Amino acid sequence: MKPDLRWPKSKKELLAIQRKRKDVALERARQSRFLKKRIPKGKAEDIWHRIPPLTKEELRAILPERFHEEFCIQPRSAAVEYWRSGGATGRPLFYPRSAEDMEHGLRAFERAWALIDATAKDCAHVSFPLGVHPVAHLYARTAINHGIGTVWCGAGTNTSSEVQLELIDHLKPTVWLGMASYGLHLANLAESKGFDLRNSTVKKLIVAAEPLSPVKRKKLETAWGAEVFDHFGMTEGAFVAGEGVGHHGLHIWADQFYCEVLDEKSGEPVPEGAVGSLVVTPLWNNCMTPFLRWSSGDLVSFSSEGKGKGPWSVFPMLKHERRTVGFFKVRGVNINHNELEDALFRDPDVVDFRAEVYNSGDNDVLHLHVESATPTGRAPSKRSGGRSRYRRKSRSSPVAP
Repeated sequence: MKPDLRWPKSKKELLAIQRKRKDVALERARQSRFLKKRIPKGKAEDIWHRIPPLTKEELRAILPERFHEEFCIQPRSAAVEYWRSGGATGRPLFYPRSAEDMEHGLRAFERAWALIDATAKDCAHVSFPLGVHPVAHLYARTAINHGIGTVWCGAGTNTSSEVQLELIDHLKPTVWLGMASYGLHLANLAESKGFDLRNSTVKKLIVAAEPLSPVKRKKLETAWGAEVFDHFGMTEGAFVAGEGVGHHGLHIWADQFYCEVLDEKSGEPVPEGAVGSLVVTPLWNNCMTPFLRWSSGDLVSFSSEGKGKGPWSVFPMLKHERRTVGFFKVRGVNINHNELEDALFRDPDVVDFRAEVYNSGDNDVLHLHVESATPTGRAPSKRSGGRSRYRRKSRSSPVAP
């Protein structure tokens, strides 16, 4: 039996769902000891933009042993699982999910498979980390609901990268899922092992959990010989937006999440198409943790007009620009993570790199440790499948802006 994806049939129906569920989200948030102090009196339509966006640092200020009593609105006995928050900095947070929360969260991920036109004929190799962060589990569990075979590998810390390549070779998956950076790592390893990944059975890649630039997308598609689909979500919600067949951009599940794009300084809505800070309110899976106007830490732009021909064409579109904390400073110069990555990955000889900043006397020095693939100069052999063999060469270069 196919999952009940409950696609809205029109934009009018979508907007009606949002109006009704925003009232529910506000009512539930007022049940939270922590949140009720932030919410003015009045109806959602009258006070919405007066509610201050909620940040992760504010939640981290709550003592861990007091988090449930202060923030959550159901007893601990109602929790059926816990989701770990993402993010690379600060103390991680763990959010309880009720059975009702899980019903809606799983539906969001079930739609993700429909987006890429995956069917029971497919087999999915899951390389997202397996642990208390939920993304790998949610993709795998919902794939099963579609009848899609699954290989629960996890990241390289769960199953070694060498074994993952062997499983791709032996089990013949058609879809690979993981972080784009790990996908590049597997491709580099395959190159060094002489494994022809470009001609494997994998034809579609689902990547998430980090920004995907056009340069990184092209590098992935070239290395795997496969079609890349970018997906976007957060632990405070679930699967929020995803790219589907046709590659029109990220379709927002706007019947499940109310998304706003605000000016970082003023907090006011930005014009459509302008870049601003993403603020998300879950409309359904808020039974335990009633996130209201959650500031995700992402810079995005928004379009109210849907694209494509599938049932998701009714949804608005999101373009992910970068993370708000995605830069570091050297001698007073901001260096954006994505821009540096793009600049290096435009060189096809660059396999991977590491950037480090050192204080040398009175000056900061940026060191780039670059791993390159350099041809050996030998002619391709029949054993290598007609492809050149490569050897690894690492070079470290100080760069002073």
